[in-house]
Amino acid sequence: MKEILREVGMIARSLDSISNIEFKQYDLTRGQYLYLVRICEHPGIIQEKLAEMIKVDRTTAARAIQKLEINGFIEKNEDQHNKKIKRLIPTEKGQAVYPLIKRENDYSNSVALSGFSKSEAETLVNLLQRVRSNVEKDWEYVKKGNKRDY
Repeated sequence: MKEILREVGMIARSLDSISNIEFKQYDLTRGQYLYLVRICEHPGIIQEKLAEMIKVDRTTAARAIQKLEINGFIEKNEDQHNKKIKRLIPTEKGQAVYPLIKRENDYSNSVALSGFSKSEAETLVNLLQRVRSNVEKDWEYVKKGNKRDY
């Protein structure tokens, strides 16, 4: 069997490295741009849902969110109905950087899919979504403290 996960990992690490270098000028480091994009796309999201969306543990999400807040990209607002819940909202600074991150993402997608037909690109996306779905089941299982049997 082909080592598809190695290939996916190399692609992800390469793109993450590029993004970390390019977004450093905006004081966004170590993948914080991922969190900012999701907060801009889902203003008012809570930290737990954001962590699930990005597929990281709560502690990792909390550190990234704290850095984004300290650097003025987001703010935490109290929920109207439950004061314990903090809603994550992009600030003007966060909203100003979002289009740049989106443009970089669009460019990286076009580079990655260079030479692919529209049909091939759609097939690749569908196949990768199926892979993600399969992996998410294990992620949920292990996240709940279970051990996989391999």
